[in-house]
Amino acid sequence: MCRATAESRQHGVHARHHDALTVASWCMRTTLTLDDDIAVRLQAESRKTGRPFKTVVNDYLRAGLAQRRVANKAAPFRVEPVRMGALLPGRSYDNIGALLEETEGHEHR
Repeated sequence: MCRATAESRQHGVHARHHDALTVASWCMRTTLTLDDDIAVRLQAESRKTGRPFKTVVNDYLRAGLAQRRVANKAAPFRVEPVRMGALLPGRSYDNIGALLEETEGHEHR
């Protein structure tokens, strides 16, 4: 049950027209198309735990969204450059394939 519905019942407010906007802003009823494998896993979880299917879906959506928020806060991967000295005379980085061929031989792949 969404918060608006529970709150309305708690305060003795019954479904009236002016409450519809409040309920709509807190709860959303929608249709989802689930892949077969996901639907099977969610139904199994619902049966295993005895929780309603809707509750299982909402719990997993919340967990997934929370996990994404944490993942987005992770520091970006950074590469620290290391000086490897000057390139030997007569060699160039302009053609990496040719450079590899020169330094490692024709079987460098």
